[in-house]
Amino acid sequence: MSLPPLLPWSDIHTRLPEIFPEGSANRDHSIWEIAAKTIFVMLYTGAVEGAGRWIRPDQVTRMTDDQAVQDDDDARDAWATSSTKPGKADVPGRWYAVNTRESIRDDTIRYALIQNGAVIERPGLSTTSPAGRYALQADFAELLAPTLDEATFIAKAAAWREKHLNAGALARIAIVRKGAAAGGAYELVTFPNGESRRITSGASADISKAVIEVFALKFLQKPGVISLSESGNKVVARDDELAKAIGLTIPADKSLPDIVLVDLGPAHPLLIFVEVVHTDGPVNDARKIALLQISEGAGFATQHVAFVTAYLDRASQTFRKTVSSLAWGSYAWFASEPDSLIVFSGKPLQIEGG
Repeated sequence: MSLPPLLPWSDIHTRLPEIFPEGSANRDHSIWEIAAKTIFVMLYTGAVEGAGRWIRPDQVTRMTDDQAVQDDDDARDAWATSSTKPGKADVPGRWYAVNTRESIRDDTIRYALIQNGAVIERPGLSTTSPAGRYALQADFAELLAPTLDEATFIAKAAAWREKHLNAGALARIAIVRKGAAAGGAYELVTFPNGESRRITSGASADISKAVIEVFALKFLQKPGVISLSESGNKVVARDDELAKAIGLTIPADKSLPDIVLVDLGPAHPLLIFVEVVHTDGPVNDARKIALLQISEGAGFATQHVAFVTAYLDRASQTFRKTVSSLAWGSYAWFASEPDSLIVFSGKPLQIEGG
């Protein structure tokens, strides 16, 4: 059986971000250089679904630049065999150190490429077996054909995602892509009471819209919107009557967060302060203290107040940059995964209704 056509690892690296767009699970480890080189070694050895060939992670560490350009079938077959034999660790020019094989196996193969459907695992192999166990999924391997022009590749990548990623993964990708490519001067946000307001279009606006139209309905029993502000603290909506009904005085300064929600379902209304984070500005400890002063002044005890930082996606650089500063006793919510909350507290959830 002839080996599959070989695409240089650098070209594989270039294609991966299109195959796994923003919103893909563990995207960073699916598109980084190690993933490209791991995929290259699978192609190089012919480890593709249906071929009966499999690789071990340590073979990725043993590949070298000199070997990678020896692309005739005889050279590739010979290396596929020799690279599985026990040998000394000092392979001249090896791509990675010996002790990186566990990271390649776990971070790149198991929790990224397998999870995203690009790699399959050999069935029936014991966990202690030294035999190769990983290969490229057949349709995924076709995305790496050297003869594909850009337009054909993009179309095939989209078709592959539709066929091989689950509905949740596709929905997450679609939501993130929408947030990154939102256009137009404004968009409409529909409040729980049926009223609509116009907000300036953009990534922050998409998150705000999701908070009001999705988060509020999903996690609150009887939601209401007390205030909604845009970037620059421009107040889009302000319901003083609702605030007055629950005893909340809305300050005239810029101390309020992007969104203030209320849940009128519980016996004592629940106040929810939401910060929308596209670039910066999460609910950190200092912000939480300031917001508690507002709520306590209105007669809301701590147990009747919740703090949420809303992001577009859990895999975003923004979340990774700000997660360490999120206040204990607060929540993180992601528009791309609307059914779940991250709780920064050991206490039971306070804002989930019904």
